[in-house]
Amino acid sequence: MEGKVLIIDDEESILDVLTECFAEENFEVKTLLAVNDVVAVVKDFMPDVVIVDFLLRGLNGGDLCHEIKMVDPDLPVVIISAFPKHTLSLGRYNCDLFIAKPFDIFDLVEQVKLLKNNCKLGSYENSLHKQKIK
Repeated sequence: MEGKVLIIDDEESILDVLTECFAEENFEVKTLLAVNDVVAVVKDFMPDVVIVDFLLRGLNGGDLCHEIKMVDPDLPVVIISAFPKHTLSLGRYNCDLFIAKPFDIFDLVEQVKLLKNNCKLGSYENSLHKQKIK
């Protein structure tokens, strides 16, 4: 097994595609359309990387990232969003990487592998250079 990835997105089609891609790469995948207690889910599943959509129904993915980082600052969190203008506020959430939708699925998988292997891409500011806006 390559590792574990937790994916939180309110679009079931995105979850289905990401699950298939990460499963093909031998990741154990847990997906959630919504979450009330992200910390409990992280403690229970113990993912190597978390992917979270920035805009969720009734939630802010950035806030979820912040909650995760308060408990485990070394757990890599990738924020994805169809609204790249939100990148201005991402620094305060301490995410490890931002990727704009639509994104190259193979690039996302490779970035997750890098993060999982503790090859951090650098600070949030440096990660902005890695974002894929298509």
